[in-house]
Amino acid sequence: MILVTGGTGLVGSHLLYKLISNNELVRAIYRKPKKIENTKKVFSCYTDNYEALFNKIEWVQADLLDIPTLTEVFRGVLHVYHCAAFVSFEPNKFNLLRRTNIDGTANIVNLCLAFGVVKLCHVSSIATLGNSLNNEAVTEKTIWNPEDDNNVYAISKYGAEMEVWRGTQEGLDVVIINPGVILGAGIWRYGTGNLFKKAAKGLSYYTQGTVALIDVSDVVNIMIALIKSDIKNERFVLVAEHKTFKDFLQSLAISVNGKPPKKRAKPWLLNIAWRLDWLISTLTGKRRQLTKHLTRSLSTKSNYNNQKIKDTLNYNFKNIDESISQIGTIYQKQV
Repeated sequence: MILVTGGTGLVGSHLLYKLISNNELVRAIYRKPKKIENTKKVFSCYTDNYEALFNKIEWVQADLLDIPTLTEVFRGVLHVYHCAAFVSFEPNKFNLLRRTNIDGTANIVNLCLAFGVVKLCHVSSIATLGNSLNNEAVTEKTIWNPEDDNNVYAISKYGAEMEVWRGTQEGLDVVIINPGVILGAGIWRYGTGNLFKKAAKGLSYYTQGTVALIDVSDVVNIMIALIKSDIKNERFVLVAEHKTFKDFLQSLAISVNGKPPKKRAKPWLLNIAWRLDWLISTLTGKRRQLTKHLTRSLSTKSNYNNQKIKDTLNYNFKNIDESISQIGTIYQKQV
């Protein structure tokens, strides 16, 4: 039996589709019933027979902090894909980030150990990797500096990784993936899917930074290959390509017949914008759209080295322009 946490998210739902298509026996957990529709929507992107495939999943409603329910979920499980996480860059969400991403991962690790799970695949993020020095590309060995001005999401995901590495010291075999920004179809209300929605409405501004991208199919294929391999207690940077935000947003707009951005948002304008966003959020209670860390990343040129995974699995990544075009086509059919 395979267990997938976060089965209603972008990675989890695509992973479930791949596993079920391969006739694997799969159990998945979810928190809210309405979120299961995300998984159905993703399945429907790739087949008309999505209901039959979806019904092969053994769904269990469980929270990462609900140990009694999780204990029942783990019975008979041999492999675990831990995709569940809370994503937010809002400083006032740190306690929720910590509980979900750190404490929740600790529970998953502890139950893997208690039930003799063969291997755990943990979905982390490039946010947990250190910053490059002297313009060198970031690798799996780049050291995280806790004294840096790290965002709250990165701090929580780094803490989650520490729980996973702690599991290795207690005898658990693990693999960790550190993907960049993941592109995939089916979930359009938030995440990268929402970028296609915004691009269809028309984008006004782009920023001067770059973004590290990967198609969700590459993420899923690599996860499955790593779980099935003899590789253990290793981490892998998963980035297919780097694009400037200008090129990225233009590609998004073209894929959905939207209006590409023409103006560059300069750093000083972004600094004003995130402060105004903070004020609006404080006065109205609305969720933050911009934070200091997010605006900084939008103006930063990223550089990640993907050679380790390419050499380890002899893997070739999907072309990002092709990925964007295909997702944009699916978006126009579904929305």
